[in-house]
Formats: sequence, structure tokens, C-alpha cells
Amino acid sequence: MTSRRAVLAGGLALSLPPRAWTAGDPVADAPAGRFTGAREGGLSRFLGIRYGRAARFRAPVAEPRVAAATAQAFGPICPQRGLKNEPQSEDCLFLNIWTPGSERAARRPVMVYFHGGAYSNGSVTYPLNDGATLARTEDVVVVTVNHRLNAFGYLYLARLDPRFPDSGNAGQLDLILALRWIRENIASFGGDPARVFLFGQSGGGAKIATLMGMPAAKGLFHSAATMSGQQVTASGPLNATARAQAFVERLGGGLEAAVTAPAEALVAAQDARDPILGGGVYFGPVLDMKWLQRHPFWPDAHPQSLAIPMILGNTHDETRAFIDPKSERIRTLAWDNLAPRIAPDLKIDILPEWVVAEYRAQFPSDTPQDIFYRATTAGRSWRGQVMEADARAAAGAKATWVYQLDFASPTQPERGAPHTMDIALAFGTLGAPGSFTGTGPAAQQLSRQMMGAFAALARNGIPAAPGLPAWAPYTLPMRETMLFDTTSRMVNDPRGWERELFARVPYIQPGT
Repeated sequence: MTSRRAVLAGGLALSLPPRAWTAGDPVADAPAGRFTGAREGGLSRFLGIRYGRAARFRAPVAEPRVAAATAQAFGPICPQRGLKNEPQSEDCLFLNIWTPGSERAARRPVMVYFHGGAYSNGSVTYPLNDGATLARTEDVVVVTVNHRLNAFGYLYLARLDPRFPDSGNAGQLDLILALRWIRENIASFGGDPARVFLFGQSGGGAKIATLMGMPAAKGLFHSAATMSGQQVTASGPLNATARAQAFVERLGGGLEAAVTAPAEALVAAQDARDPILGGGVYFGPVLDMKWLQRHPFWPDAHPQSLAIPMILGNTHDETRAFIDPKSERIRTLAWDNLAPRIAPDLKIDILPEWVVAEYRAQFPSDTPQDIFYRATTAGRSWRGQVMEADARAAAGAKATWVYQLDFASPTQPERGAPHTMDIALAFGTLGAPGSFTGTGPAAQQLSRQMMGAFAALARNGIPAAPGLPAWAPYTLPMRETMLFDTTSRMVNDPRGWERELFARVPYIQPGT
């Protein structure tokens, strides 16, 4: 079975060994220091630039200016489960830059990517996240950021130990520090610090949604796009404390062990049972009333976010990515076992037999497998995006655009348009390991449309691209939505029936 973690990882890690300096290597003189990068197909590439340091469970601090640094290899990623061939270290605050040129007068839009993997896993060093094609095609500066994850970035200890008041949102503070570094230095890499666009998939999108509700992030970015990633609510401090206690108990040795144990021990202890949800312990941003003082999109859209133009997107078949269509669990689905099997993956308290009956009446030609994926995608992976888009529209946000990716995978047709499929399209990395898109003409055309629309939002605040129909902003009650496909088109409320069905039940974001 393909695990959710494997899907979110998106393929094999890209390993670029350090190279000796050569006379042709690009050099950027920035306030943070003098950085020597490498040439790549007409671009300048700067990898593994340190943007800060952080002691365990504490807020990060900016890195002092360095006289000279070689930026030709990725830095280590945050320690995590499941990635054995990637250098890992708690010292993981590094970013990477691809730029068509470092001349300050260019003032290119800056497109900053945060990776998925929820808040526990992932890295921007995967080939899917390589910024070269996007930077070259759209004449933009691309930045990708790694930061602290799981217990290192989100273990909430503030109520257990006053030494760590920032622990529950440390990973978010890393991202804020990276954005400050970009604001102060990106002009030296040809970027415009007044046109910083954030985009992120899955957990990366959720991190962006959370930043839109964090006062410390105000003014650090100017537009955004979330791809299958939303954060309606954060974890409450009492639940987060219970999870921290469960984690510390699993680790053994009390709080001092959490502070002093080797990183490997903290990674191993992540199999602690979550006292709220069951399963592995959840890590994520916390309503700590210091850095995060209200939920990002509940009871409404945070007023701080309303002036930020924003794209919200999801894929048509989200759960086909991490619930394997070839698994015995799915292959043996039948009408008499569909309800009990669908129930845990809806992630809400709703009568599964009723859901199945409603779907069968609405889609009479569907198989049990079809309905399983329709309902789990709509119930667990799509509702947060609808709530965020509706909240922005209701609050009169500056501009919101919504998309649904309908383009079906030509390489794994049983997956449809699954979770993570839009990463390769947005980066132009169609042939990278982990891509579902294939490299055919239709995928290339769609990739140019998505890259163009995202870059246009970064450049001038309107997501328009050659060959893409005019993208109408999302309003109520129309719910205008771009369907990205072999022939992209605008529709109104494309899943209206499913939206209304699940709106009968209150939504609490899983984990929070």
C-alpha cells in the first residue's frame, strides 16, 4: 500500500554533492553575507543558505552576517521518520534560491515554497520541488525553505515548563524568520521584497494559512496559494498539552530527557499514541495566545489575511493518493461493507450508512470504490478549502480564486487526480520521481498554465496565463472555480451537492 507519508515525500531525495569553487560560479553580495552558488542551465542556483539557528524547543534567532559562504549543496533536513538517505539534523534552518540573475535592478517576483508532509515530515530537497524550471519559464526568483517539524517544531511544552514558551509554534517561527531573511536579502538575488508570493502543498498550504493568522507574519508576504492544504483551526492548548505529555511519557525520562535526548530518540517517540484521536501523535500549530491568538479561519477569516490575494486549490481525487486503489481493502469493497470501511476516513461524526445511500442515489452508476473516493475526498480533504474560500468571500477579502485539479494521471490512471499531483504542475517538474502527471503535451500545457497563473499572481496580483480562460474571483453564492484539465474551464460550485451534504455536520479539522 502507498502510505500517506510516502506520497507526501513525493519521490527520492535529490542529493547534490558540494563542488569546488570555479571562476564561473555566481556570487551574490547580500546583507547576510557573500554567497557563492552554481550555474544551472542559464540560472544561478544557491543551495543550503542558512537563515537562522535554534536551540531545541526555542524560538529561532537570525544568523549573523557571514563573510563568505559556499551555497552549492542542500543543507540537512529536520529529523523525521521514513527518510533514511537524506542528511538529517536539528540544525536544519536552510533555504535555497534559483534566480535568472542577481542584478538588483531586476526586481523579479519572489515565489517562496513551503513543503508538505503535514507538520511532521517532508523536505524541499525532493526533485518535485526543484525551482529551476519555474524560475526559468516565468522569469521569477524561486525560494524553497526547510524548517523544524514534528516534536522539534511543534511539541507544546509551555504549560509544562516555562522555559519553552514558544515551543508549540517553533516551526512557524522558523518560517517567519526565513521570510524576514528574504525581505532583507532577496534583492541581492534579483528579487523584489515587495512582491513575495507564498505557495505550498498539503502541510505547506496549511502552514501558509496559519501564517495568515499570525501577527508576527504580517507584511512579510503579499500573495499566496495553498494547494490541498488548509488550516481552519489550530490545536487547542489543552489538547496540545495532553499530546506533549503522551510524547514525553513514550520518550521516557521526563521533560529533561526531551531537552537532552539525542534527536533519534525524539524521532522514535513519535509513535506515541495520540490521546485525542488515537494513532500516532499529532503535531501542529497551537493556539498559544502568544504567537497564535485566534484560529486562522474560525469563526471567520482572520482580518489580517483579507488584504492578501489568495488562490485556494484541491485535486479531484485527493484520497486516491494515500489510500491505495490496488490494496485489498479497496479491491474487496462491496455494498455490504462500504459503510464501515468508509467511516474512519470521513474524519467526521456522520452516519456512514446514510452517506453511502445518498451517494448511491446521486451517482447510481458508481462502484463502491468510486463512492469511497468521492466521499472521503469531499468529507476529509476538501471541506477545509470550501470553508476558507467561503469565509474570505463572506468577509470581503481583496481577492480569492479557487481551483479544482481534474487532470487525470496518464501514468497511474487508477489514481485519477490525486493529492500531490499539482506539485509537478506548479514547478514544471513533470518527469521527477513522484510525479503523477507524465510528460505528455497535455501535462506540459497544463503546467504552463499553472506556473503562469501562479507567477502572474506573484507579479501583478491577477492569476492570468496564456491559454487559460479568464479566472473569475470566488464569490458567494456563485463559488466560481477554475477546473484545471486538458481543457481548463470555469464552473460555478462544481461539487455543490457534496458541499451541501457534508455541511449538515460541524467540521473540526483533524488533529485540532
